[in-house]
Amino acid sequence: MREILIVGGGYAGFYTAWGLEKKLRRGEARVTVVDPRPYMTYQPFLPEVVAGSIEARHAAVSLRRHLHRTRLIAGTVTGIRHQDRTVTVRPESGPDHELSYDILVVTAGAVTRTFATPGVDEEAFGLKHVEEAVAIRDRLLTSFDRAATLPPGPERRKLLTVTFVGGGFSGVEGFGELLSLATALLRHYPELSAEELRFHLVEARGRILPEVGDGPGDWVVRALRKRGAEVHLNTQLVSAEHGRIVLSNGEEFDSCLLVWTAGNAANPIVHNHTDLPVDERGALIVRADLRVGTEDAPMEDVWAAGDDAAVPDLAAHRPGAHTVPNAQHAVRQGKLLAKNILATLRGRAVKDYVHHGLGVVATLGLGRGIFQYRRLVIKGFPAWLMHRGYHVLAIPTWERKVRVLAVWATAVPYGRDVVSLASVQRPRAAFVAHGNPRSGERSADVPAR
Repeated sequence: MREILIVGGGYAGFYTAWGLEKKLRRGEARVTVVDPRPYMTYQPFLPEVVAGSIEARHAAVSLRRHLHRTRLIAGTVTGIRHQDRTVTVRPESGPDHELSYDILVVTAGAVTRTFATPGVDEEAFGLKHVEEAVAIRDRLLTSFDRAATLPPGPERRKLLTVTFVGGGFSGVEGFGELLSLATALLRHYPELSAEELRFHLVEARGRILPEVGDGPGDWVVRALRKRGAEVHLNTQLVSAEHGRIVLSNGEEFDSCLLVWTAGNAANPIVHNHTDLPVDERGALIVRADLRVGTEDAPMEDVWAAGDDAAVPDLAAHRPGAHTVPNAQHAVRQGKLLAKNILATLRGRAVKDYVHHGLGVVATLGLGRGIFQYRRLVIKGFPAWLMHRGYHVLAIPTWERKVRVLAVWATAVPYGRDVVSLASVQRPRAAFVAHGNPRSGERSADVPAR
């Protein structure tokens, strides 16, 4: 029996394994997925997790619940040696060990790209995983609770100041949703006013949302500013030490919440710890049929898809174009990858990946959104409905679709849940304290500065 090893259980990896499970004959091959997390994160829902519009667990699809015939290994691949057809796995517990394979699928995904900016490693949250989205929401809610007990002044101002760095889809959607949540929270906090909220979006380029046209991008900036946000274009974060934000335009302010969404980088496993060919960005060199290698020299039995692969974009009709790293492509590449692997196992021809984009859609907060398909642009509430409709259809499995729809339906009469569970980060604190107040005890989620 041939061994198919999939590195990474994200979009592309999950859909590859799922597709193989449905079509593999008994005894034809065994599929193994290696990933440190036991679930696939549906990242387009993370901004709504930030805002409390979706429960955190509903943005995660359990691998074990849906991959019944796949061997799942909780661990991280730390090295790939295709020459020996082995990978090194670092499990969640126990020593590193090697796994052998006949067919390798690399879908390790991308990581958040950071720079050597002082204070970012100590202060910032990313927005690629469920736990980050939950922590961002809890930080904001806890900040409101603390600010309501303080008199107006620098400390209260800091608690009500939020900074996002990065004006791509992840940053703008997270920013818009968190701004919507903060604005809605004010009615529960009569001690606070809208004028005290300060939301900063910092973007190094001269525009945000590069996936949409200049006109729609400018409209989003105007819409955010109309809601009280401060959008800093052509501006970089210089320092964030101890929550003190210093921008390249000379502006400085204190911020209790810093979120970093300034782009993605190829997974270090791919460009540092493998003998597979990579390009200048560190992404795997991939043919149009998703085999690793060039058109003239494909590598035998190695495939790749998703954010860590430089997949040629045949729909762009221009030399050197590659598909953009987003869920729309990763899902479809994973589905085709499963079909192509089956085709090679059975001696049939493989197909090239060609996908004409369905347009782009983004949420900007509750009831607000933007959609663009070529020259067609839809703004406001209709675009927000399109965003919800598209993603509830796109998230895999009916079980997850129903759960998400149930939360949305409940929110119509009752609104979003505004309870902070920051204390779950210290679950033993109450047990150890035995009810005794501790001198200097502070929330684990909000620094006492």
